Amino acid sequence: MTRLIVTDMDGTLLNDKRELPASIWETIAQLNEKGVMFAVASGRQYQTLADIFEPVRDKMLFMAENGTIVVNNGEVISTTALDRTLVHEFIDTARGLDDCHIVLCGAETAYVESTDARFLAKTGDYFHHKKIVDDLMEVDADVLKFTVCDFKNPENYSFKYFAPFSDRAQPAVASEIWLDIMPLYANKGAALRKMQEKLGISNSETIVFGDYMNDFEMMQYSENSYAMANAHPEILAISKFRTKLDNNHGGVIDTLRELGLVGG
Repeated sequence: MTRLIVTDMDGTLLNDKRELPASIWETIAQLNEKGVMFAVASGRQYQTLADIFEPVRDKMLFMAENGTIVVNNGEVISTTALDRTLVHEFIDTARGLDDCHIVLCGAETAYVESTDARFLAKTGDYFHHKKIVDDLMEVDADVLKFTVCDFKNPENYSFKYFAPFSDRAQPAVASEIWLDIMPLYANKGAALRKMQEKLGISNSETIVFGDYMNDFEMMQYSENSYAMANAHPEILAISKFRTKLDNNHGGVIDTLRELGLVGG
């Protein structure tokens, strides 16, 4: 029996235009009628996700900022912050990289210091709540996730500069321009495990969907992991199943229909 559906957003539930499937609201309603919880596990900030799912935001589970903040039925269940000294080391490192821009992800807002127009345009899609500050070193707030917008491609460029921090934090390539660094042991997989325990839902009763490297731990942990047809090769390799359709053709909902969890 399935009791929990967990999906990543970008490259998974959303198409490449960052649009939700047209049938998403009907799908969530059908799942709720069957007693199946719908959840989103995303690198996006909670406020952005809550805006996107505003009609049902208090009836679903969010594992935002790659699992560093978890909100269930409108209630914040947990947050995990980076060490302040470590954040300052990250800032120093990122400031020395070419064509890279920093986002400090707080529980209530995101902080940026770069005013680069291309960068600010990209943050608009993912951070509905953000504040431009003069100096990120002066931000006095818990940082749940340190994000680098790397226009040179993080997998080939910025990741190697943050890999040496892997004994103190967890860097993960989130897309072709985003690199996320979370507290050590904080990731979507760890957040999912904690919520399953809290809700009394087993791993066998959970289905997850993902496509990129910040989904790695979640996909590896899940007994019913579905990599998107368009997923990163490493995600395809570790997932138990793959969707027939990609994110641009409603692969998540198509799979739920094939499994008989929702109607056509």
